[in-house]
Amino acid sequence: MLDVQLICVGKMKERHYIDAAAEYVKRLGAYCRISVSEIPESITGKNPSAADISAALDQEYERMNIPQRSVVIALCIEGEKLDSEAFAGRLRQLMNRGCSRLVFVIGGSNGLSARLKRRADMCLSMSDMTFPHHLARVMLLEQLYRAFSILEGGKYHK
Repeated sequence: MLDVQLICVGKMKERHYIDAAAEYVKRLGAYCRISVSEIPESITGKNPSAADISAALDQEYERMNIPQRSVVIALCIEGEKLDSEAFAGRLRQLMNRGCSRLVFVIGGSNGLSARLKRRADMCLSMSDMTFPHHLARVMLLEQLYRAFSILEGGKYHK
């Protein structure tokens, strides 16, 4: 069974987002082993310099402890845009190539480390629009559930 790890920078606090994420994690349990971890944002204070932001993002990346043999998918605005069927197809390709561990990374309000983006096997964008990070987490979990449903020929996507 495929291991899927979602690493998120920042902690969700709003009950409705927590509940929605938990529902999709529960549903995904039928298709994969899913785990969600949160790491705290490294940037504190107002008006940090670009160098401070870069260093903080690198610290966040180090704390992620991404396993070596993982396929890493970084969510970032400059990433590739896929519709639901194409996303499902990409997951199928990865599984057919023997991928056993996918790691999705959602950064905090300052984005992701350049080192992480270089390490990523794929950069994925949900939209040209900007979304709050806690909503992006729920959206990614829903799209993962939709993708697995598409791959199984389920009715959810219709």
